Amino acid sequence: MGSEGPAAVTIHVTGFKKFHGVSENPTETIVNKLKEYMKKNGLPKGLTLGSCSILETAGQGSLAPLYQTLQSAISEKDSQSSNSGRIIWLHFGVNSGASRFAIEHQAINEATFRCPDEMGWKPQKVPIIPADGGISRIRETSLPVEEITKALAKKGFEVMTSDDAGRFVCNYVYYHSLRFAEQNMITSLFVHVPLFLTIDEETQMQFVASLLEVLAALSGWICAA
Repeated sequence: MGSEGPAAVTIHVTGFKKFHGVSENPTETIVNKLKEYMKKNGLPKGLTLGSCSILETAGQGSLAPLYQTLQSAISEKDSQSSNSGRIIWLHFGVNSGASRFAIEHQAINEATFRCPDEMGWKPQKVPIIPADGGISRIRETSLPVEEITKALAKKGFEVMTSDDAGRFVCNYVYYHSLRFAEQNMITSLFVHVPLFLTIDEETQMQFVASLLEVLAALSGWICAA
């Protein structure tokens, strides 16, 4: 269970609602159940589970609520001056064609949606943030993705490191989150999960709990980064 005093790391989590071709998004279920699951199983020492939010599977049209969600963690940290720990934004999205989990190393400044998002937007080769330059611009997480992947694989999970989060809403949100994280000296990570038909719900909940454990174990590295 958590230790006394301020936690070394606070993790805020997001998932997505349904979208074209995925009528039930596993990340919505995972994130909605996560607090109760961790309450039952116990949080790793030094870790606090912050907000658990569900985002619309939409790009441009959902920016306001996305930034409200991201900013809420900063506002909360600022109001708790005694808490000098670090913040991680942990985003989950589904890859319906995947057979294993994927820890995403980076996001690309390109929105090319294969289908319209839930607000009807279907950009093609559009820079996500024009001020960042062209669509080849990349932003990377500051977390040690390879080490995280190896630690989870040792726990028995089918997991890989990925350098391609696609060009749909997952990549769109991750790019914005990585930029926000850099500007506010916090950390962001995106993880793709398969459908529950491929890896069942209980295994996925165990995976997320193990991921939190791995991130908590990195708290010294995160605080020094």
